[in-house]
Amino acid sequence: MKDYIEERAVEIANYIIENQATVRQTAKQFGVSKSTIHMDVTKEMVL
Repeated sequence: MKDYIEERAVEIANYIIENQATVRQTAKQFGVSKSTIHMDVTKEMVL
């Protein structure tokens, strides 16, 4: 996995945990789609 994607996935996961944020809130915070958030914290973390 590309380093920047892994870093973003970890940053997103930490944000969700620390703020008890929803996918929608997280997507808005990071300026990406809900699909991107979902993909980053599920598929990308498995690779």
